[in-house]
Amino acid sequence: MRKNISTTEAIFPMPVLMIATYNEDGSVNVMNAAWGMMKDRDEVVLNLTESHKTVKNIKERKAFTVSIADSNHVKEADYFGVVSGNTEANKFAKSGLSATKSERVDAPIINEFPICMECEFITYDDYGVVGKVVNTSVDENVMTDDKVDIDKVKAIAFDPYTHGYYEVGHRVGNAFSDGLNLK
Repeated sequence: MRKNISTTEAIFPMPVLMIATYNEDGSVNVMNAAWGMMKDRDEVVLNLTESHKTVKNIKERKAFTVSIADSNHVKEADYFGVVSGNTEANKFAKSGLSATKSERVDAPIINEFPICMECEFITYDDYGVVGKVVNTSVDENVMTDDKVDIDKVKAIAFDPYTHGYYEVGHRVGNAFSDGLNLK
């Protein structure tokens, strides 16, 4: 038996992405965005409205970073989603996190988040912000044998059904391989 529910944004898991830019005064701005994905192998798309301070900054600076939020920083990640950069000028400073300027784009890397994609702004269209990934950096503490170890990343996902955050982990299969047994 199935039951119809009112939730339409029902894809789970939704990634919890930290989008970082510089404000016009050079201070760091970060927002939480669960509405983002890879558009192509080297492009991201973020479904963001132009009312966000972050979108204004991206258009102005022509760059941004996308970090994967982790369970060690759930409070900070949530804070970046519930407080607007339009109304809180010291939003990033109040988080207690730190940032380093990217060497490749005019945007900050949030040091505490384990994976960061550095992006050049391509366009803003009906889907939102589109950016080209020019570099991905990873905290060495979340790597095993020079590869990202998802269990160590402790990435979090947003649950649109109950508005919860869940840690992603525990490998359950092998892509491009397990299904071949059904051939």
